[in-house]
Amino acid sequence: MEEKRVLEALSNVIDPESKKDIVELNWVSNIKIDGNKLNIDLKLKNPAMHFKKRMEEAIELHISRYFKDVELEINMIADAQAPEAPQTPKLLPDVKNIIAVASGKGGVGKSTIASNIAAGLAQKGYSVGIVDADIYGPSIPMMFDTSLEKPKVNQDSENNLIIPVENYGVKMLSIGFFTQGDQAVVWRGPMASRALNQMFSDADWGELDFMIVDLPPGTGDIHLSLVQAVPVTGAVIVSTPQEVALIDAKKAVNMFQGSQVNVPILGVVENMAYFTPEELPDNKYYIFGKNGVEKVTEDLNIPFLGQVPLVQSIRESGDIGRPAVLQENTIQRESFENVIDNMLEQLEKRNQLAPPSKKVEMTNENGCA
Repeated sequence: MEEKRVLEALSNVIDPESKKDIVELNWVSNIKIDGNKLNIDLKLKNPAMHFKKRMEEAIELHISRYFKDVELEINMIADAQAPEAPQTPKLLPDVKNIIAVASGKGGVGKSTIASNIAAGLAQKGYSVGIVDADIYGPSIPMMFDTSLEKPKVNQDSENNLIIPVENYGVKMLSIGFFTQGDQAVVWRGPMASRALNQMFSDADWGELDFMIVDLPPGTGDIHLSLVQAVPVTGAVIVSTPQEVALIDAKKAVNMFQGSQVNVPILGVVENMAYFTPEELPDNKYYIFGKNGVEKVTEDLNIPFLGQVPLVQSIRESGDIGRPAVLQENTIQRESFENVIDNMLEQLEKRNQLAPPSKKVEMTNENGCA
């Protein structure tokens, strides 16, 4: 056991914030080797207990990979003069609230809800952006009548940032702007995740009150990539009242509330709650079941944001690219405004009672970043 090899082993221990190893950061000092006994000092800037534990486990793992039967002693030293890890630049520093709109399964109208929340917030005077994170089935360009648009590049910016397309007061980016309308996106998970990150990091979003992120259905790579890339303020879950959709909606809730992700649930929207024919606006026909989502939210003790009816004009509005919330004096506009108002109420409570969100740091089974 030589000091050179010890340092080589320790160079595999990575600080999750700076992505640099602890040797490069000059955190390691006073290495003492006596036979199979190894003693090292680790100088840290008053770290939290969980961070100390994480560093200790990572050091033990990598030392054991290089040397067998080592008696290791790590002296954690809180040192105000210790070198501080450089901070990774924060993505979207001028965005106040990042809201993820998700669903457990496809076909429940998640993108319809996301686009109407975005347009409705803009109509209320908020500055709003929307990211179409449904990489394999982007629909935001059609829903905002921007399918033929192509984002431009800000040549004056330091990094040639992409300028989001804008309509109805909503800035937007989608993989759909960079592909042909009928072109399939055949990408593995890492490629899709990189594309999502670029829509955050390589775009000139400016100052926004809200960024709505329209996630793909289910619980997968894109969802994890989102919470690792940016601090998500809260999630809105979309479901229809039928049992098969509610089962998957519960999975989406559990994913966001899980210990690794831990994103607050702002509430659940019941889409296609009832059918109202145009000629009988006061009639309600509960085609997919009655009040299924509201019962689930009561069981899970999470907010219920409201119902959106199944009416033909909502579908037509999506097809022509003008969100239904922009219509005048209609039940669909009223339902979307009710959902938005309830979401804003829950968001205010969340921001008053809970600390600002942070990016999620995922670790492998050994506890290493």
